[in-house]
Amino acid sequence: MTRTPRKLGVIGGSGVYRIDALQDARRVEVETPWGRPSDSLLQGRIAGVDVVFLARHGAGHAIAPGDINYRANIDALKRSGVTDIISLSACGSFREALPPGMFVLVDQFIDRTTTREKSFFGRGLVAHVSMAHPVCPALGDALEASCRDLAIPCHRGGTYIAIDGPQFSSLAESNLYRSWGCDVIGMTNMPEAKLAREAELPYATAAMVTDYDCWHEEEGPVEVSRVLEVMAANSANAARLVVDVAGRLGPAREPSPLGVETVLDYAVITPPESRDPSMVDKLSAVAGRLLKS
Repeated sequence: MTRTPRKLGVIGGSGVYRIDALQDARRVEVETPWGRPSDSLLQGRIAGVDVVFLARHGAGHAIAPGDINYRANIDALKRSGVTDIISLSACGSFREALPPGMFVLVDQFIDRTTTREKSFFGRGLVAHVSMAHPVCPALGDALEASCRDLAIPCHRGGTYIAIDGPQFSSLAESNLYRSWGCDVIGMTNMPEAKLAREAELPYATAAMVTDYDCWHEEEGPVEVSRVLEVMAANSANAARLVVDVAGRLGPAREPSPLGVETVLDYAVITPPESRDPSMVDKLSAVAGRLLKS
């Protein structure tokens, strides 16, 4: 199997705004056809691996989940040569066995967001990618191994439900999502994971539990002050995790076992003669591999 250079993209969520371990770190401003990403990209190296970090909520956590320009974020990472994405995200838990401090390596998503742009494709160039298996198992394996070696509490597998927010759930909603079999809840991994798949970027999430949402009778409603306390410890573990997983993955990579790098070969419906040139231009980074050929 052909090995190619790796450039690891890391998207930091609530509490994760930088990576201090980056060597030769530099800030790079990236413009995209979809607008500005959440922040400049912090680029450097860890254990010989090129790493690109993006703070999902921007400097100072000034961007709410519903205001994040997810398309610009994924385009900027792809445009910068990123080959794989690891997402670090705060979340609430629906399971007693997934307490605050647990890192849940989810493998499925339910998208309940309604106000966000969810695709790079549309009028003039139509594509439908498969999201049956949204998480790259190879990245999941690396995250799990790193968590185990670092003694970070983790659980492999689970379903993440994404809501618009910015409010936390009502008790009725929390119980509904539990009845659906959801394991954790967050506000940011959708449409992020969908867009990563459209950009042919393998993606995996470490969902860092901060609370029990509001279903837990003994814990009570979610309070930001309590979330922030847990978030501080989670953030420290996330920093350790990024360093270890970068070294574990290494500077050379093999294709995702899901074939993510060529998913557009089976997704684009609009034939070349019918494609809107302006859409082709906008997709130069996301789908350039396919469109140029």
